[in-house]
Amino acid sequence: MLDKNGVASLEQVKSRFPEQTRLLKPKAIIECYEDIPCNPCSTSCPFHAIEIGDDINLQPRLNIDLCTGCGICVTSCPGLAIMTAELRENRAVFKIPYEFIPYPVVNSVWSGVNRDGKVICDAIIEKVSLTSKQDKTALVTVSVDHKYLYDFVTVRTKNE
Repeated sequence: MLDKNGVASLEQVKSRFPEQTRLLKPKAIIECYEDIPCNPCSTSCPFHAIEIGDDINLQPRLNIDLCTGCGICVTSCPGLAIMTAELRENRAVFKIPYEFIPYPVVNSVWSGVNRDGKVICDAIIEKVSLTSKQDKTALVTVSVDHKYLYDFVTVRTKNE
């Protein structure tokens, strides 16, 4: 699918997620599907959980045991191809990169969007973090119904 329409297939997406039992704590989900010369995710990770290797063109690999889900890699990725995911009761909680103004407001309800750009659910904004190190890429913590674990990718305002 990716090579035909630019959207990862469900099989490709699931290949980037760990087993759901590993998502009881937040873990990075790296959606790099092609080899390109890029390494900010690996160089920014203070826990050395992301490895690319000697060839900077290779796709990054996540060591799930070292990942804390801190989100530093999320805002470091120039392709906005990383988020974190965690399962809490009946909710899937994500930390996503967000670069549009206005930034979401905590406790507001936005539209949850899938990889096709379609609205699929309501998304509750839990936290918005923006520090000088993030270079205008906010780290937004958002929760959606757990059934959207593999479908959700970002948010947009309800009035769009």
